[in-house]
Amino acid sequence: MILIGCTGRIKEPVRICPGKESAYEVVSILRSRSQSAVPLKAIGQCRLRYFVEEKKNPHKENFPVRLWLNPPAEICLQGDVAFDPRGIVLSSNKDEFWLAVRLKEISSYWWGRWAETGYVDKLVISPKTVLEALGIVAVSGEDDDTKSWSLSNEGAFDVLTMHNNEGRIIKKVYIYSCDYLVRKIEYFDINGEVAIVTELSKYERVVEDFFVPAGIKIIKHAENNKTDSIQISLGSIKPAQFSQKLRSRLYTRPEPKGFKHVYKIVDGNMVKQLQ
Repeated sequence: MILIGCTGRIKEPVRICPGKESAYEVVSILRSRSQSAVPLKAIGQCRLRYFVEEKKNPHKENFPVRLWLNPPAEICLQGDVAFDPRGIVLSSNKDEFWLAVRLKEISSYWWGRWAETGYVDKLVISPKTVLEALGIVAVSGEDDDTKSWSLSNEGAFDVLTMHNNEGRIIKKVYIYSCDYLVRKIEYFDINGEVAIVTELSKYERVVEDFFVPAGIKIIKHAENNKTDSIQISLGSIKPAQFSQKLRSRLYTRPEPKGFKHVYKIVDGNMVKQLQ
């Protein structure tokens, strides 16, 4: 299994603007932004630093990526690694998600159904994390009695905190008060510790009221204090229209053929499957 981690402080913007007055107002803004999302495609570069459990030193990869987003749930990120244009494939649709990695050190395929799992924190890079990084931030509505939000202010940021029905912190969203774009998202584990951090920068306007960060850094804290990270720099971010044929190719989960290891994620646990 690969672990990610390597934290960094969010760069504090110089200006400080007045924040919002209620969590409800902030949730409404984030929900409206998510609903303004449009299909898009982008190209970019990815730097991956990760540990394999039995190795002492991290492995590093630097490779081009292609991204296709069809809100709200369809995403596909393909990494051209070691002359394989699909050396890494991250994808999801409204029902399922999957991650296929064909690296020399790791030949693994992870998949699961959204209905059978909560937050996917066991993967190198999670479809849900990338969706939220691209502006599809998951915020519950007033009728969701299993989660609640609170609002605080930390300098230049409004901080929206999600709690579950037991009062445990699930997620924190840091929004820069001057332009009201998300700069950082923290995801917490069952022990109340920060498990994953997403840092966002260099926003570009795709269409009116929908902005996408060209700089995305995703960090995962490991129990053994090994620090890994994945950093994506996007370019040529453009609105797009996808044919049904392309959508079927990008967002239909393929069978896991040719991998050394196959795992299904259920209730946050990785279950190894026989091939």
